[in-house]
Amino acid sequence: MANMQTETTLADIKPGNKATIIRITGSGGIRRRLLDMGATAGTVVDVKRIAPLGDPIDVKIKGYHLSLRKEEARRILVNAI
Repeated sequence: MANMQTETTLADIKPGNKATIIRITGSGGIRRRLLDMGATAGTVVDVKRIAPLGDPIDVKIKGYHLSLRKEEARRILVNAI
């Protein structure tokens, strides 16, 4: 049987690790903004840095860096790679 990956949020991924986006939760402007920036299902996200106080989180998506607030990162459900 294949190992089951656990669904978590991007906010829980540590720097230096990667994850695959499952889906964006919620609705409205923040969800639309995340999708417009390339945070779509199946995309690999590389967590680069987290600010000393935990906000913002610097990630690399589709070849470019993106700075996300922790509340935004919590809306992105991922599987750690």
